[in-house]
Amino acid sequence: MNPSASPAGGSVLVIGGGLVGASLAIALDAAGIAATLVEAAAPRTDAQSSYDERNLALARATVNGLEAIGVWRHAAAHATPIRHIHVSRAGEFGSARLDADRHGVDALGWTLPARELGAALLRRLDECTRLTRLAPAKLASLQPLSGGWRAQVESADGTRSLDTPLLVGADGTQSFVRAQLGIDAERHDYRQTLFVCTVTPERGHAHRAWERFSDEGPVALLPLAERRCGLVLTVAGAEADAVAALDDAGFIALAQRRFGWRLGRLSRPGKRHPYAIQRVAATRLTAPHAVLVGNAAQTVHPIGAQGFNLGLRDALTLAELVAAAPDPGAADLLARYAARRAPDREGTMAMSHGLVQLACLPQPLLAPLRSLALLACDRLPPLQRALARRGMGFRGEPPRAVLERLP
Repeated sequence: MNPSASPAGGSVLVIGGGLVGASLAIALDAAGIAATLVEAAAPRTDAQSSYDERNLALARATVNGLEAIGVWRHAAAHATPIRHIHVSRAGEFGSARLDADRHGVDALGWTLPARELGAALLRRLDECTRLTRLAPAKLASLQPLSGGWRAQVESADGTRSLDTPLLVGADGTQSFVRAQLGIDAERHDYRQTLFVCTVTPERGHAHRAWERFSDEGPVALLPLAERRCGLVLTVAGAEADAVAALDDAGFIALAQRRFGWRLGRLSRPGKRHPYAIQRVAATRLTAPHAVLVGNAAQTVHPIGAQGFNLGLRDALTLAELVAAAPDPGAADLLARYAARRAPDREGTMAMSHGLVQLACLPQPLLAPLRSLALLACDRLPPLQRALARRGMGFRGEPPRAVLERLP
Protein backbone atom coordinates (compact mmCIF):
# COMPACT_ATOMS: atom_id res chain seq x y z
CA MET A 1 0.00 0.00 0.00
CA ASN A 2 1.22 3.50 -0.80
CA PRO A 3 2.12 5.10 2.57
CA SER A 4 0.67 8.43 1.45
CA ALA A 5 -2.65 6.95 0.40
CA SER A 6 -5.66 7.00 2.69
CA PRO A 7 -7.16 3.59 3.51
CA ALA A 8 -9.80 5.37 5.59
CA GLY A 9 -11.56 6.66 2.46
CA GLY A 10 -13.97 8.74 4.51
CA SER A 11 -14.35 6.13 7.24
CA VAL A 12 -14.61 6.89 10.96
CA LEU A 13 -11.11 7.15 12.43
CA VAL A 14 -10.70 5.74 15.95
CA ILE A 15 -7.47 6.62 17.76
CA GLY A 16 -6.76 4.13 20.54
CA GLY A 17 -7.13 0.36 20.44
CA GLY A 18 -7.75 -0.25 24.13
CA LEU A 19 -10.90 -1.86 25.51
CA VAL A 20 -13.22 1.05 24.61
CA GLY A 21 -11.64 1.90 21.25
CA ALA A 22 -11.72 -1.74 20.14
CA SER A 23 -15.34 -2.09 21.30
CA LEU A 24 -16.32 1.00 19.31
CA ALA A 25 -14.58 -0.29 16.17
CA ILE A 26 -16.44 -3.60 16.51
CA ALA A 27 -19.79 -1.88 17.09
CA LEU A 28 -19.29 0.30 14.02
CA ASP A 29 -18.40 -2.73 11.91
CA ALA A 30 -21.46 -4.60 13.20
CA ALA A 31 -23.61 -1.63 12.16
CA GLY A 32 -22.14 -1.63 8.66
CA ILE A 33 -19.97 1.47 9.17
CA ALA A 34 -16.44 1.53 7.75
CA ALA A 35 -13.80 2.49 10.31
CA THR A 36 -10.04 2.65 10.77
CA LEU A 37 -8.58 1.74 14.16
CA VAL A 38 -5.14 3.07 15.12
CA GLU A 39 -3.59 0.91 17.84
CA ALA A 40 -0.42 1.86 19.71
CA ALA A 41 0.64 -1.75 20.29
CA ALA A 42 0.60 -4.81 18.06
CA PRO A 43 -2.20 -7.22 19.07
CA ARG A 44 -1.32 -10.29 21.17
CA THR A 45 -3.52 -13.24 22.11
CA ASP A 46 -0.84 -15.58 23.45
CA ALA A 47 -0.65 -14.31 27.05
CA GLN A 48 -1.07 -17.11 29.58
CA SER A 49 -3.42 -16.99 32.55
CA SER A 50 -1.91 -16.50 36.01
CA TYR A 51 -2.98 -16.17 39.63
CA ASP A 52 -1.83 -12.53 39.63
CA GLU A 53 -3.69 -11.16 36.62
CA ARG A 54 -5.80 -8.01 36.73
CA ASN A 55 -9.57 -8.49 36.74
CA LEU A 56 -12.48 -6.32 35.63
CA ALA A 57 -15.93 -5.95 37.18
CA LEU A 58 -18.48 -5.78 34.36
CA ALA A 59 -21.99 -4.42 34.96
CA ARG A 60 -24.95 -6.34 33.61
CA ALA A 61 -25.55 -3.67 30.96
CA THR A 62 -21.93 -4.01 29.85
CA VAL A 63 -22.27 -7.74 29.30
CA ASN A 64 -25.50 -7.15 27.37
CA GLY A 65 -23.60 -4.72 25.15
CA LEU A 66 -20.64 -7.05 24.64
CA GLU A 67 -23.09 -9.82 23.74
CA ALA A 68 -24.88 -7.58 21.24
CA ILE A 69 -21.65 -6.82 19.34
CA GLY A 70 -20.49 -10.44 19.34
CA VAL A 71 -17.68 -10.19 21.91
CA TRP A 72 -19.14 -11.99 24.92
CA ARG A 73 -19.25 -15.41 23.26
CA HIS A 74 -15.45 -15.31 23.20
CA ALA A 75 -15.20 -14.43 26.91
CA ALA A 76 -18.20 -15.90 28.75
CA ALA A 77 -16.49 -19.15 29.72
CA HIS A 78 -13.92 -17.23 31.76
CA ALA A 79 -16.37 -14.97 33.63
CA THR A 80 -17.58 -15.29 37.22
CA PRO A 81 -21.10 -14.03 38.03
CA ILE A 82 -21.73 -11.50 40.80
CA ARG A 83 -25.05 -12.50 42.35
CA HIS A 84 -24.86 -10.46 45.56
CA ILE A 85 -23.35 -7.10 46.54
CA HIS A 86 -22.78 -5.98 50.13
CA VAL A 87 -21.93 -2.33 50.93
CA SER A 88 -21.00 -1.17 54.45
CA ARG A 89 -18.79 1.18 56.43
CA ALA A 90 -16.33 0.09 59.10
CA GLY A 91 -17.52 0.86 62.63
CA GLU A 92 -21.06 1.86 61.60
CA PHE A 93 -24.25 -0.18 61.77
CA GLY A 94 -25.83 0.34 58.33
CA SER A 95 -25.36 -1.79 55.24
CA ALA A 96 -27.00 -2.18 51.84
CA ARG A 97 -27.40 -5.51 50.09
CA LEU A 98 -28.28 -6.24 46.49
CA ASP A 99 -29.34 -9.72 45.38
CA ALA A 100 -29.83 -10.84 41.79
CA ASP A 101 -32.80 -13.07 42.65
CA ARG A 102 -34.58 -10.15 44.31
CA HIS A 103 -34.35 -8.19 41.06
CA GLY A 104 -35.28 -11.07 38.77
CA VAL A 105 -31.90 -11.54 37.05
CA ASP A 106 -29.33 -14.32 37.05
CA ALA A 107 -26.47 -11.94 37.90
CA LEU A 108 -25.94 -8.27 38.73
CA GLY A 109 -22.65 -8.34 36.84
CA TRP A 110 -19.60 -10.48 36.19
CA THR A 111 -15.87 -10.41 36.88
CA LEU A 112 -13.48 -11.26 34.08
CA PRO A 113 -9.70 -11.26 33.72
CA ALA A 114 -8.71 -8.18 31.72
CA ARG A 115 -6.54 -10.45 29.59
CA GLU A 116 -9.57 -12.54 28.61
CA LEU A 117 -11.61 -9.48 27.61
CA GLY A 118 -8.68 -8.23 25.56
CA ALA A 119 -8.36 -11.60 23.86
CA ALA A 120 -12.11 -11.73 23.16
CA LEU A 121 -11.98 -8.27 21.59
CA LEU A 122 -9.05 -9.31 19.38
CA ARG A 123 -10.88 -12.43 18.20
CA ARG A 124 -13.94 -10.34 17.37
CA LEU A 125 -11.80 -7.70 15.62
CA ASP A 126 -10.44 -10.47 13.39
CA GLU A 127 -14.02 -11.18 12.28
CA CYS A 128 -14.69 -7.57 11.20
CA THR A 129 -15.13 -6.99 7.46
CA ARG A 130 -15.34 -3.19 7.23
CA LEU A 131 -12.49 -2.34 9.57
CA THR A 132 -8.94 -1.28 8.74
CA ARG A 133 -6.46 -1.81 11.59
CA LEU A 134 -3.11 -0.05 11.88
CA ALA A 135 -0.89 -1.52 14.60
CA PRO A 136 1.50 -0.61 15.96
CA ALA A 137 0.85 2.96 14.90
CA LYS A 138 0.37 6.38 16.45
CA LEU A 139 -1.27 9.67 15.59
CA ALA A 140 1.42 12.26 14.84
CA SER A 141 -0.64 15.35 13.93
CA LEU A 142 -4.05 16.63 12.91
CA GLN A 143 -5.11 19.15 10.28
CA PRO A 144 -8.68 20.47 10.13
CA LEU A 145 -10.56 20.11 6.84
CA SER A 146 -13.84 21.64 5.78
CA GLY A 147 -15.68 18.37 6.35
CA GLY A 148 -13.50 16.58 8.88
CA TRP A 149 -9.84 15.99 9.72
CA ARG A 150 -6.63 14.91 8.04
CA ALA A 151 -4.59 12.74 10.37
CA GLN A 152 -0.92 11.90 9.95
CA VAL A 153 -0.41 8.40 11.33
CA GLU A 154 3.05 6.95 11.80
CA SER A 155 3.81 3.24 11.61
CA ALA A 156 6.67 0.97 10.62
CA ASP A 157 5.56 1.35 6.98
CA GLY A 158 5.93 5.12 7.08
CA THR A 159 3.51 8.01 7.54
CA ARG A 160 -0.03 7.74 6.22
CA SER A 161 -2.38 10.63 5.57
CA LEU A 162 -5.94 9.68 6.54
CA ASP A 163 -8.97 11.88 5.89
CA THR A 164 -12.02 11.27 8.08
CA PRO A 165 -15.43 12.88 8.60
CA LEU A 166 -15.34 11.81 12.26
CA LEU A 167 -12.29 11.59 14.51
CA VAL A 168 -12.74 9.61 17.74
CA GLY A 169 -10.32 10.00 20.64
CA ALA A 170 -10.27 6.74 22.57
CA ASP A 171 -6.65 7.14 23.63
CA GLY A 172 -6.93 7.17 27.40
CA THR A 173 -6.55 9.52 30.32
CA GLN A 174 -3.58 11.44 28.85
CA SER A 175 -5.37 11.74 25.51
CA PHE A 176 -3.26 13.19 22.69
CA VAL A 177 -6.42 13.69 20.64
CA ARG A 178 -8.04 15.72 23.41
CA ALA A 179 -4.99 17.97 23.60
CA GLN A 180 -4.82 18.40 19.81
CA LEU A 181 -8.50 19.38 19.73
CA GLY A 182 -7.86 22.05 22.35
CA ILE A 183 -10.28 20.50 24.85
CA ASP A 184 -9.35 21.23 28.46
CA ALA A 185 -9.65 18.69 31.25
CA GLU A 186 -10.54 19.22 34.89
CA ARG A 187 -8.37 17.18 37.25
CA HIS A 188 -8.80 16.15 40.85
CA ASP A 189 -6.04 14.35 42.72
CA TYR A 190 -7.56 12.15 45.42
CA ARG A 191 -4.13 11.74 47.02
CA GLN A 192 -4.85 8.04 47.16
CA THR A 193 -3.20 4.96 45.69
CA LEU A 194 -5.03 1.80 44.74
CA PHE A 195 -3.45 -1.61 45.25
CA VAL A 196 -4.98 -4.43 43.22
CA CYS A 197 -4.15 -8.09 43.71
CA THR A 198 -5.63 -11.57 44.01
CA VAL A 199 -6.21 -13.25 47.38
CA THR A 200 -7.72 -16.53 48.52
CA PRO A 201 -10.23 -16.34 51.40
CA GLU A 202 -10.74 -19.09 53.93
CA ARG A 203 -14.47 -19.28 53.15
CA GLY A 204 -16.03 -19.35 49.70
CA HIS A 205 -17.20 -16.00 48.29
CA ALA A 206 -20.62 -17.38 47.21
CA HIS A 207 -20.53 -14.99 44.22
CA ARG A 208 -20.76 -11.98 46.53
CA ALA A 209 -18.92 -8.69 45.94
CA TRP A 210 -18.04 -6.59 48.99
CA GLU A 211 -17.51 -2.81 49.10
CA ARG A 212 -16.39 -1.49 52.50
CA PHE A 213 -15.68 2.14 53.36
CA SER A 214 -13.55 3.54 56.16
CA ASP A 215 -11.68 6.67 57.18
CA GLU A 216 -8.68 5.27 55.31
CA GLY A 217 -10.56 4.79 52.02
CA PRO A 218 -12.62 2.09 50.34
CA VAL A 219 -11.70 -1.58 50.06
CA ALA A 220 -13.45 -4.09 47.79
CA LEU A 221 -13.38 -7.84 47.38
CA LEU A 222 -14.66 -9.26 44.09
CA PRO A 223 -15.54 -12.92 43.42
CA LEU A 224 -13.25 -14.73 40.97
CA ALA A 225 -12.97 -18.27 39.67
CA GLU A 226 -11.45 -21.09 41.71
CA ARG A 227 -12.51 -19.58 45.06
CA ARG A 228 -10.19 -16.61 44.59
CA CYS A 229 -11.12 -12.98 45.15
CA GLY A 230 -9.87 -9.75 43.61
CA LEU A 231 -8.77 -7.32 46.32
CA VAL A 232 -8.97 -3.57 45.67
CA LEU A 233 -7.35 -1.68 48.55
CA THR A 234 -7.12 2.12 48.75
CA VAL A 235 -4.48 3.81 50.88
CA ALA A 236 -3.42 7.42 51.35
CA GLY A 237 -0.94 8.49 48.71
CA ALA A 238 1.62 9.40 51.38
CA GLU A 239 1.55 5.79 52.60
CA ALA A 240 1.80 4.15 49.17
CA ASP A 241 5.57 3.57 49.21
CA ALA A 242 5.42 2.00 52.67
CA VAL A 243 2.56 -0.30 51.64
CA ALA A 244 4.36 -1.25 48.44
CA ALA A 245 7.40 -2.22 50.51
CA LEU A 246 5.43 -4.62 52.75
CA ASP A 247 6.14 -8.32 52.43
CA ASP A 248 3.22 -10.68 51.79
CA ALA A 249 2.54 -11.22 55.49
CA GLY A 250 2.50 -7.49 56.20
CA PHE A 251 0.26 -6.72 53.24
CA ILE A 252 -2.26 -9.45 54.02
CA ALA A 253 -2.39 -8.26 57.64
CA LEU A 254 -3.25 -4.76 56.39
CA ALA A 255 -5.90 -6.13 54.03
CA GLN A 256 -7.37 -8.27 56.82
CA ARG A 257 -7.60 -5.29 59.17
CA ARG A 258 -9.24 -3.14 56.52
CA PHE A 259 -11.69 -5.73 55.18
CA GLY A 260 -12.45 -7.73 58.31
CA TRP A 261 -13.15 -11.43 58.81
CA ARG A 262 -16.43 -12.01 56.96
CA LEU A 263 -14.70 -14.49 54.65
CA GLY A 264 -12.32 -15.79 57.30
CA ARG A 265 -8.57 -15.52 56.94
CA LEU A 266 -7.22 -14.07 53.69
CA SER A 267 -4.10 -15.69 52.22
CA ARG A 268 -1.91 -16.02 49.13
CA PRO A 269 -1.69 -12.37 48.08
CA GLY A 270 -0.67 -12.18 44.44
CA LYS A 271 1.52 -9.61 42.77
CA ARG A 272 0.37 -6.14 43.80
CA HIS A 273 -0.30 -3.46 41.19
CA PRO A 274 -0.39 0.17 42.49
CA TYR A 275 -2.34 2.93 40.72
CA ALA A 276 -2.40 6.60 41.72
CA ILE A 277 -6.03 7.72 41.72
CA GLN A 278 -7.18 10.88 39.99
CA ARG A 279 -10.30 12.10 38.27
CA VAL A 280 -9.86 13.64 34.83
CA ALA A 281 -12.93 15.00 33.05
CA ALA A 282 -12.92 16.69 29.64
CA THR A 283 -14.72 20.02 29.78
CA ARG A 284 -16.61 19.04 26.62
CA LEU A 285 -17.02 15.79 24.72
CA THR A 286 -17.03 17.06 21.16
CA ALA A 287 -15.31 19.39 18.72
CA PRO A 288 -16.17 19.92 15.03
CA HIS A 289 -16.17 16.44 13.45
CA ALA A 290 -14.57 14.95 16.57
CA VAL A 291 -15.62 13.22 19.78
CA LEU A 292 -14.02 11.76 22.91
CA VAL A 293 -14.98 8.41 24.47
CA GLY A 294 -13.86 6.32 27.43
CA ASN A 295 -11.00 7.54 29.59
CA ALA A 296 -10.20 10.27 27.07
CA ALA A 297 -13.58 11.78 27.98
CA GLN A 298 -13.58 10.92 31.68
CA THR A 299 -11.42 8.96 34.08
CA VAL A 300 -13.37 8.33 37.27
CA HIS A 301 -12.47 7.12 40.75
CA PRO A 302 -12.40 3.30 40.59
CA ILE A 303 -14.95 2.99 43.40
CA GLY A 304 -17.83 0.90 42.06
CA ALA A 305 -15.70 -0.21 39.07
CA GLN A 306 -17.40 2.21 36.68
CA GLY A 307 -14.55 3.06 34.27
CA PHE A 308 -14.86 0.56 31.42
CA ASN A 309 -18.59 0.17 32.00
CA LEU A 310 -19.11 3.90 31.44
CA GLY A 311 -16.74 3.94 28.47
CA LEU A 312 -18.51 1.06 26.72
CA ARG A 313 -21.80 2.95 26.99
CA ASP A 314 -20.03 5.89 25.33
CA ALA A 315 -18.92 3.64 22.47
CA LEU A 316 -22.25 1.91 21.95
CA THR A 317 -24.23 5.17 22.04
CA LEU A 318 -21.91 6.73 19.45
CA ALA A 319 -22.13 3.68 17.17
CA GLU A 320 -25.92 3.71 17.44
CA LEU A 321 -26.15 7.36 16.38
CA VAL A 322 -23.56 7.07 13.61
CA ALA A 323 -25.37 4.05 12.13
CA ALA A 324 -28.54 6.10 11.72
CA ALA A 325 -26.94 9.18 10.12
CA PRO A 326 -25.65 9.95 6.61
CA ASP A 327 -22.79 12.08 7.97
CA PRO A 328 -21.04 10.60 11.02
CA GLY A 329 -19.41 13.94 11.86
CA ALA A 330 -22.50 16.14 11.57
CA ALA A 331 -22.78 18.82 14.24
CA ASP A 332 -26.34 17.83 15.20
CA LEU A 333 -25.32 14.19 15.60
CA LEU A 334 -22.46 15.11 17.94
CA ALA A 335 -24.77 17.42 19.89
CA ARG A 336 -27.26 14.55 20.32
CA TYR A 337 -24.42 12.29 21.44
CA ALA A 338 -23.28 14.76 24.12
CA ALA A 339 -26.88 15.24 25.30
CA ARG A 340 -27.53 11.47 25.43
CA ARG A 341 -24.37 10.81 27.42
CA ALA A 342 -24.70 13.73 29.85
CA PRO A 343 -27.03 12.15 32.47
CA ASP A 344 -25.07 8.89 32.63
CA ARG A 345 -21.65 10.55 32.52
CA GLU A 346 -22.39 13.31 35.01
CA GLY A 347 -24.40 11.04 37.29
CA THR A 348 -21.69 8.37 37.40
CA MET A 349 -18.92 10.92 37.99
CA ALA A 350 -20.93 12.65 40.73
CA MET A 351 -21.76 9.31 42.36
CA SER A 352 -18.18 8.05 42.41
CA HIS A 353 -16.74 11.39 43.54
CA GLY A 354 -19.41 12.11 46.13
CA LEU A 355 -19.43 8.59 47.51
CA VAL A 356 -15.71 8.47 48.18
CA GLN A 357 -15.78 11.96 49.67
CA LEU A 358 -18.77 11.37 51.96
CA ALA A 359 -18.44 7.68 52.82
CA CYS A 360 -14.74 7.97 53.69
CA LEU A 361 -14.89 11.31 55.48
CA PRO A 362 -13.56 10.88 59.06
CA GLN A 363 -16.45 12.74 60.65
CA PRO A 364 -18.20 10.89 63.53
CA LEU A 365 -21.22 13.20 63.36
CA LEU A 366 -22.00 11.82 59.89
CA ALA A 367 -22.07 8.21 61.10
CA PRO A 368 -25.81 8.03 61.92
CA LEU A 369 -26.74 9.68 58.62
CA ARG A 370 -24.53 7.34 56.61
CA SER A 371 -25.95 4.32 58.42
CA LEU A 372 -29.52 5.45 57.87
CA ALA A 373 -28.83 6.09 54.19
CA LEU A 374 -27.46 2.56 53.74
CA LEU A 375 -30.40 1.07 55.64
CA ALA A 376 -32.83 3.04 53.47
CA CYS A 377 -31.20 1.71 50.30
CA ASP A 378 -31.42 -1.78 51.76
CA ARG A 379 -35.01 -1.69 53.06
CA LEU A 380 -37.00 0.76 50.86
CA PRO A 381 -38.03 -0.88 47.55
CA PRO A 382 -37.88 2.28 45.38
CA LEU A 383 -34.37 3.11 46.59
CA GLN A 384 -33.33 -0.54 46.30
CA ARG A 385 -34.53 -0.68 42.68
CA ALA A 386 -32.82 2.59 41.81
CA LEU A 387 -29.56 1.43 43.38
CA ALA A 388 -29.74 -1.92 41.59
CA ARG A 389 -30.49 -0.39 38.18
CA ARG A 390 -27.60 2.04 38.47
CA GLY A 391 -25.31 -0.69 39.74
CA MET A 392 -26.23 -2.83 36.74
CA GLY A 393 -25.39 0.07 34.40
CA PHE A 394 -28.87 1.30 33.45
CA ARG A 395 -28.77 5.08 33.89
CA GLY A 396 -30.09 7.95 31.78
CA GLU A 397 -30.86 6.89 28.19
CA PRO A 398 -28.66 3.82 27.68
CA PRO A 399 -27.66 2.61 24.21
CA ARG A 400 -30.19 0.16 22.80
CA ALA A 401 -27.57 -2.59 22.69
CA VAL A 402 -27.51 -2.89 26.50
CA LEU A 403 -31.25 -2.83 27.15
CA GLU A 404 -33.35 -5.69 28.44
CA ARG A 405 -36.72 -6.01 30.10
CA LEU A 406 -36.22 -6.03 33.87
CA PRO A 407 -38.91 -6.96 36.42
